[in-house]
Amino acid sequence: MKNLAFAVILVCGPALAAHAADAKTTWADKCAKCHGAEGKGDTKMGKKLGIKDYSDASVQAGFTDEQAFKALKEGIKDKAGSTRMKAVEDMSDGDINDLVAYVRGLKK
Repeated sequence: MKNLAFAVILVCGPALAAHAADAKTTWADKCAKCHGAEGKGDTKMGKKLGIKDYSDASVQAGFTDEQAFKALKEGIKDKAGSTRMKAVEDMSDGDINDLVAYVRGLKK
């Protein structure tokens, strides 16, 4: 049984690490411009848009993974219907889930 668990770790470990790296790259490429490298929303655009600090545990407690997934998949509009955040493009649902997990990891 220990050998099976070890084999699973050997096979799946690199794949899981690759997903984490992919989410980090996606964050850097698609999200950090507004949300900041550490998710604090402390960029020029983040301040202009009033983006929340995703490193803050109380902010993270204010939304579910499902809500984060939907925001990434569909984008976010304000009450007037203007786009506040575009939907992510060219990402599978699995990649979006990885990105949600990455955002959860920003919490301090």
